[in-house]
Amino acid sequence: MFDDCIIMAGGEGTRLWPASNSKKQKQFLSAGGSVSAASSSGGKGSFFGAALERAFASTGRDGRVIIIAGGSHIESVIEVAMAFDDAQRRRMILIRESEAKNTAPAILAGVLYSGLSTGGAHPERSILVLTSDHIIGPLPVFAEDAAAASVFAAKGKLVVFGISPSRPETGYGYIETAGTLASQMPASPEAAAFNVASFREKPGRAEAEDFCAAGNFYWNSGMFGFSAEGILEEYRINAPLLYEAFKDLKAPNDGDYENFRGLRLLSQWQGLAEAYRRVQGISFDYAIAEKAQNTVMIRSRFDWKDVGNWDEYAALPEAQKAAGNEVFSVYSKNCFVDSEIPVALAGVEDLIVVVRNGALLIVRKGRTQYVKDVVEEIKKAGRTDIL
Repeated sequence: MFDDCIIMAGGEGTRLWPASNSKKQKQFLSAGGSVSAASSSGGKGSFFGAALERAFASTGRDGRVIIIAGGSHIESVIEVAMAFDDAQRRRMILIRESEAKNTAPAILAGVLYSGLSTGGAHPERSILVLTSDHIIGPLPVFAEDAAAASVFAAKGKLVVFGISPSRPETGYGYIETAGTLASQMPASPEAAAFNVASFREKPGRAEAEDFCAAGNFYWNSGMFGFSAEGILEEYRINAPLLYEAFKDLKAPNDGDYENFRGLRLLSQWQGLAEAYRRVQGISFDYAIAEKAQNTVMIRSRFDWKDVGNWDEYAALPEAQKAAGNEVFSVYSKNCFVDSEIPVALAGVEDLIVVVRNGALLIVRKGRTQYVKDVVEEIKKAGRTDIL
């Protein structure tokens, strides 16, 4: 098991607008069924709530769950956290980012916090990094794969989780593997580990087909494991400007925290805002993972879905049975509706209709990648009130 876990809970989730907006982002929506229904389970049914459950299942009893989020996410994080019991909330630390600078600065802040709050990073302290906007299960299988990853992380490896591709997907990054590490696997669980040869960015259709045919390429899940000391060395070598901006952070004082029924919010960490100001936004993949030389991939046995657009959301079995929709349909087929008001369909097909938060989205199935472009048009028009 891992000693600590970092959950990246930032991001705006604009590809699921208008359900995901500036007040409640994708990661705080329901992970199945109606996108407005997360509150029906006290938040545990949200993408983020499921990530918290994965964090607790993959860390030791005393492990901390370090949540990195922006100011606009804090209220939703607290709301979901309140659905967990007292002992679990006491393990959570919520760090407020001063500004969004992508995942590399966020993960570095979490790693440094892990070390500073335990007297300094050391090789034995392993850390798992989780996303907060994916659907993953079953939970016991994920925990077993994470346990396998923790063995390599404790040895100083950077560990990634690869997903066996089911189609030549052009929207995901890929991991190229080169050689199994079966002899180094722990006796339990039964998972497969491979050396990583390279990371490949989102490919074109032909290249994605080649990747799938090759048999040694996997989707990059965006989750990582490592030792605190090992990853700090990777930052020092591969992202020196980023490392220099953050390396002098000191352990927070007790007065820097706010307490919400056991959940601690680190709202004032001296030097953090200045560190963020000094660096450019960059992803962990670009800054670290693609440059690291000591990387291992666990071939994941758990199910994984990156519900990154309305096409993918509409395909979920739970979404097809979304509660609360009142739809009247005549001479229409293959449409998906998620709405807080009654919707009538007549003589149409292959449409996705979403009515949430005072806005209406109508998009043809297979074209939902254009939603992010719609959001940009809304920004240009100055209508940020509906975002």
